[in-house]
Amino acid sequence: MFGAAEFALMRRDAWLVNVARGGLVVTADLVDALKNGTIGGAALDVTAPEPLPAGHDLWELENALITPHCANPRSSYWRGLAERVEANVAAFAAGHPPTGAVAPVRGS
Repeated sequence: MFGAAEFALMRRDAWLVNVARGGLVVTADLVDALKNGTIGGAALDVTAPEPLPAGHDLWELENALITPHCANPRSSYWRGLAERVEANVAAFAAGHPPTGAVAPVRGS
């Protein structure tokens, strides 16, 4: 999903945050984007490869934050999901649009 072309579309002060899957990001392209200032930084809870090997460029970059695949503990996931579903059901009942709607046509 994220490679050189996508990084080129981002603002220079934008940060990529990945708490999903490491394979969604082309790691070599991310390293290049971080080194070249194409994007401002990256916060990564997942990487490809994982675990990230010692000596990998991402460990050395000051604009890369790496956490040990723990950013979304299961208890927080379910609580947040339940809150979102509850809010969206209430919005639907009131005739309002849901929060977090995905619109691929708009790129969101």
